Amino acid sequence: MIEALFNQPNYLAAKKALDAVALRHEAIASNIANVETPGYRRIDLSASFKAELERACATGDARQIASLKPALAPDPTAVALSRDGNTVNLEKEMVEMNRNSLLHSVETQLVSAALAKLKFAISGKS
Repeated sequence: MIEALFNQPNYLAAKKALDAVALRHEAIASNIANVETPGYRRIDLSASFKAELERACATGDARQIASLKPALAPDPTAVALSRDGNTVNLEKEMVEMNRNSLLHSVETQLVSAALAKLKFAISGKS
């Protein structure tokens, strides 16, 4: 019975999005840490993940949503701004970190709201 509550497509989609946001934060942190590493290639969340999540959500199939795994990949659009071949732009990474932090906040609120509904259903108190 309790498993069915955690296998709802909306809850799973929010959880997968939260997983992706957390993984993207790791990528941004790695990019910033390697801003001066010669030859370092910027990494980001795989571009296909967002499309895969949207497709899975459109079907409403909980198993398909649950099977998705966000992954990191080199950013094919990043270009080297210096002769050392490093493709990290510090200013862009800082903007992306702020944006990602906002997304994390939103996704955390969505997951928390789902859990609060469950708590209310169990206890009858908010």
